[in-house]
Amino acid sequence: MPSPIVFIVYVNDAPEAARFYADLLEIKPGFETPRYITFDLGGGAELALWSGHAEGLTPEVRRTSEVCLVLTGGPDVIDRRFEQWVAKGVRVVSEPHDEAFGRTFVVTDPDGNLIRVAPVD
Repeated sequence: MPSPIVFIVYVNDAPEAARFYADLLEIKPGFETPRYITFDLGGGAELALWSGHAEGLTPEVRRTSEVCLVLTGGPDVIDRRFEQWVAKGVRVVSEPHDEAFGRTFVVTDPDGNLIRVAPVD
């Protein structure tokens, strides 16, 4: 059995970020403290939001990674998700377009962390 894996996203305010991700991904946190909140993604993977030991991280700090949500169903599904998220008020970095791996777009969370939507490989 493989070991669980946790993807940590540094945020300024963990509860605020958790509300954003819960609404955006339509999931509920599985573990919550004031500075560290996780979401069970299934298959032994979790998304963690952590506001501890992140001195100097502000929305202006350039992020070097991204969270990627992969969807089944083709380009129309990607475009519909984009429209749903824009209606929620996300900041758009890259509108839907075609890449070598398929249809994709990128938005940010309130701290500037990148969130990509792409098709399942």
